[in-house]
Amino acid sequence: MSFAISPADLASFSADYQADQTNAVLERAVTKNGVQAASFDWHAKADNDQHFSIDLKTGKVANQKQSGRCWMFAALNTMRHDMQQKFNLPTDFELSQSYQFFWDKFEKANYFYENVVKTAELPTDDRKVAWLMETPQQDGGQWDMLVALIDKYGVVPQSAMPESYNSSRSNELNAVLNQKLRHDAVILRQAIADGETETQINARRKAMMNDVYRMLAYAFGEPVQEFTFEYRDEAGEFHREAGLTPKTFFAKYVGWNLDDYVSIINAPTQDKEYHQTYTIEMLGNVVGGRQVKHLNLPMAEFKQLAVDQLKAGESVWFGADVSQMSERKMGILALNTFGYEDLFKTQLTMSKEDALDYSQSMMNHAMVLTGVDLVDDQPTKWKVENSWGEQVGEKGYFVMSDAWMDKFCYQVVVNKKYLSDELKAAQAAEPVVLKPWDPMGTLA
Repeated sequence: MSFAISPADLASFSADYQADQTNAVLERAVTKNGVQAASFDWHAKADNDQHFSIDLKTGKVANQKQSGRCWMFAALNTMRHDMQQKFNLPTDFELSQSYQFFWDKFEKANYFYENVVKTAELPTDDRKVAWLMETPQQDGGQWDMLVALIDKYGVVPQSAMPESYNSSRSNELNAVLNQKLRHDAVILRQAIADGETETQINARRKAMMNDVYRMLAYAFGEPVQEFTFEYRDEAGEFHREAGLTPKTFFAKYVGWNLDDYVSIINAPTQDKEYHQTYTIEMLGNVVGGRQVKHLNLPMAEFKQLAVDQLKAGESVWFGADVSQMSERKMGILALNTFGYEDLFKTQLTMSKEDALDYSQSMMNHAMVLTGVDLVDDQPTKWKVENSWGEQVGEKGYFVMSDAWMDKFCYQVVVNKKYLSDELKAAQAAEPVVLKPWDPMGTLA
């Protein structure tokens, strides 16, 4: 069955357009101002003010600049919030995102080589191989991937490894590094086809990783191994501790048991049962490190866990689709931000399930919940710490309506202590393995 557009059809479409005089007014508004400005609904601003019944003390927002490190910023921000309370650190204190960025790219390169070897016998037009080669590595990630890095490399304050040109503007490095990885994939696949032994293949990989280390050291600087931590606290008292390593710093100044923090998702699609755990094939960064693992819950349970953690005074890492109904400058995430349907006189609304299944929506950004407004103990809106600097939102903080959260929020990370015994048992279960391109495997 096919349908070709005829001249008669075009004439009918034009006649229908001309018959409605409001179309000329809307045409002028949209062509002059753009789709978003012409459809912005000021009620979204009025409905989502910056007042919350639970509002955690945090500090100045960070700025990931021209890089895709939101997942990393968000995770480190949750840790620094706790550190600021424990040690009375200054409001502009940050953990080094550049340090984690170096090791993430280093480990992702090795993880890529691992998957190249595993898929070496598949043809290059196989979907798994094509997916792997499309983006050998990128800036994005997930909570469990940062945990894998911290388990292996620890953390450092930003003063010990500051930002560089390439950590703040990663496109140039990504282009060269991905070219390097694809180049090496050709060599590895050919070596396996030629029958080289595992020892020979590993020797090639070691030499390749030596090259990657050098490239990253040029781009970010070589990672610090020992450093002195100095700061003046909010009371004006000076502190200094020498001889710290990234792991001893994490143990003393962060002190979290990262095994306590687990990923909760809301994926209401037919292929994912609730109260079941999931992982994604070929998704990770550290070979042999922590597995990406999600527990799928209905939205009511999902949100209650976030509320419980906020009530206890701890911020919450979360992942969402920030491209949907988002007004960046005002810092608004609300379903009525833009009236696209009213403007264009058509239907656009999709269920969360359909939006996932038909690639309309998926997680693409990680931020931090730092507050919530509760009415009769039910959330109406949420306070969000972003990582886009202080020039957007309210000094970098956004407001997210509860309805927007229902529709476009996909992941939160919470301490296991907030889970019921039944949920703890479900989270501990062996995960179902999803395909590499599943939307729950997208990187924030």
